[in-house]
Amino acid sequence: MKETIAAIATPQAAGGISVIRISGSDAFVVADSVFRPVSGRKLAEYKGYTAAYGHILCGNDGGELDDGVATVFRAPHSYTGENVVEISCHGGLLITRKVLRACLDNGARLAGPGEFTRRAFLNGKMSLTQAEAVADLISAGSERSLRAAHSAMDGALYRKIRLITESLLAVSSHLAAYIDYPEEDVDELTVQDIDRICRDSLGQLRQLLANFERGRLIREGVDTVIIGKPNVGKSTLMNLLSGCARSIVTNIPGTTRDVVEETVNLGDVVLRLADTAGIRETDNPVEKIGVDIALSRLETAGLVLAVFDLSEPLSEEDRKIIGRIREMPRLPVVAVLNKTDLPAVLDTEEIIGIFPHSVQLSAGGSMEEQEQAIETLNQVIGGMLMLDGFDPSAASLANERQRSAAAQAADCLQEVVQTIEAGYTLDAVDVALESALSALFELSGEKVSDTVIDQVFEKFCVGK
Repeated sequence: MKETIAAIATPQAAGGISVIRISGSDAFVVADSVFRPVSGRKLAEYKGYTAAYGHILCGNDGGELDDGVATVFRAPHSYTGENVVEISCHGGLLITRKVLRACLDNGARLAGPGEFTRRAFLNGKMSLTQAEAVADLISAGSERSLRAAHSAMDGALYRKIRLITESLLAVSSHLAAYIDYPEEDVDELTVQDIDRICRDSLGQLRQLLANFERGRLIREGVDTVIIGKPNVGKSTLMNLLSGCARSIVTNIPGTTRDVVEETVNLGDVVLRLADTAGIRETDNPVEKIGVDIALSRLETAGLVLAVFDLSEPLSEEDRKIIGRIREMPRLPVVAVLNKTDLPAVLDTEEIIGIFPHSVQLSAGGSMEEQEQAIETLNQVIGGMLMLDGFDPSAASLANERQRSAAAQAADCLQEVVQTIEAGYTLDAVDVALESALSALFELSGEKVSDTVIDQVFEKFCVGK
């Protein structure tokens, strides 16, 4: 019998209410030990999907701690598939922890990270890909990432993989029957049929793999470095995108010496911004360290916003930055031509010739100008990263575990196709096909090791 578990299911911070979730065969026993409905009936007598108002008792002395609401869910019609009681109390940190402690003192065990969702998976309430989508839903930072997580929770990826698996299982069962019982009158799929089905499945997997990187950017965001010479407007741009005074802005060169970081939602994508020190030659040892850090950040960046001053011609400092960026030709770069409110002096054609993706704006302009600048920058970044072609409602691979399993299945199906082309026997085809099916079963979670399950749920928060 599984132990009954309990944990705080809401963020551990002061708020209007907090929820303590209890799940397991003894959930009603634990809940009745700490909660007394004003109706006089025990929670064990309540039907599923009903709630009771009452008093929350604290500790062995049975003293009243708080008043609240207990919601009852009966197996198998609950999130975990087990008996579940959720106790809602006032959202003070001390009260919340005392209610949890009362549950633990009366027979429950503290739940581990993701243990409620893990039990939901093990009890057949959701597939492994749907369980992983729970974490993506919680961490979603943009509208598209939220829609993608909802799609995965709805089973879009599972259904896609299931359709591919079923078509390959049909081939595998025919091959097994033909190989094991050659004397029987078994309807044999032609080699052409096997080749067609495997090629079609391979194509679907390759499409999923091709969209993985775009989906990852939507879900996880992009490490973005703002770089430029001193006083070009980097910190002003940082503050514009952050919506607050995140970086100090002055007309004194070298004000920013350390890396200032912030995560912002820029329309379709989350940017993990890093405002860096202005790039210039300096004798100041502290500022020099900041410049070195700024240049090193380019090596790990997923996107660069290179800021130039429209009111000045390109300087040696600008050209040094351009040269450093050119050393990494595959690095996505947007040239931000700042200070459109001043007379233009910069040779914009030269900049655009170097960086085809550019936007002109005034980071310190009026509210209307700033809103237009953000929208323009969002469109340029979305087009450059090819995010416009990503459909968040379609099936997509959400993490490295899923990508690796899909890649392994694709490799095995490629081996099937090559085996057929080489004219080998159906026995050899069946071996490669079984390996592809094994990878697909691991992807969906239908046949997966405890080690993989542990790795999936260890990153979850406690209480989910």
